[in-house]
Amino acid sequence: MPLEYIPWRIVCLQPSATVILAAVGELGRVVACTKYCADVVPEVTDSPRIILADSWTANAEQIVAAQPDLVIAAVPYQESAVSEILRAGARFLGLAPRSLADIYTDIATIAGVVGASARGETLIARMQHEIEGVRIKSGPCARPRVFCEEWGKPLITSQPWVAELVVAAGGTFVGDPGRQISANEVLGADPEVIIAAWCGAGDRVPLEKIVADRNWQEISAARAGRVFCIRDEFLNTPAPTLLQGLDALAFAIHPELFPRTKGIRQITAVPTSTPSNPAA
Repeated sequence: MPLEYIPWRIVCLQPSATVILAAVGELGRVVACTKYCADVVPEVTDSPRIILADSWTANAEQIVAAQPDLVIAAVPYQESAVSEILRAGARFLGLAPRSLADIYTDIATIAGVVGASARGETLIARMQHEIEGVRIKSGPCARPRVFCEEWGKPLITSQPWVAELVVAAGGTFVGDPGRQISANEVLGADPEVIIAAWCGAGDRVPLEKIVADRNWQEISAARAGRVFCIRDEFLNTPAPTLLQGLDALAFAIHPELFPRTKGIRQITAVPTSTPSNPAA
């Protein structure tokens, strides 16, 4: 790609874009990003960069002040902010992945924009290879019912790409991905494994509390002590970071096959008391 068409100053309002740029060796182009980007790519703090708000609240004036050639954000995004960015002469790339296929497309798109298409293809192939390796290893096993949530109030199931990873790790995903669900519906489905990965919560989901508050003490997962928190960024960042989430899921679902890995925490004691006002 001719150099004049390559953006040299990129503002990332979406952590997945920062992860992708780092993975294809182009992190040096990022002149501004969010604090959430720093959570998943700590090296962005190694050199001076403007730290902005996230894709939904970032101030257009701050973005324009960074003099970007390209702004990458999640959509939907503020229309007024997009207008200001475009008027300033920067291009805007909006990402809205749902499936693993969408994520591969985002990787190919971002890599292509910065002239790193070959590295993007190599990264996609590596992700596919690792996911397929886990799928093959878990293939002959029983497939336990797995409930994954990305938010607790309201209770929302994890995104479709997480459902795909659960299947690859040898589980059966409970519920409709990315949709609100009631605690009683989960109780009725009786999952054998529960995974909590709340957006923005890191690894701080209070496992004992959610089991007690929702009257989940008798769910198979709770009775077996198979209730886990996986770090938010490992499952909710649609980027190569998902490979770490896959490793954690594989251990949670089939500990007899896969080793314990970083970023996963298991419930230590299942509450026995029943709250007077259980969550719906």
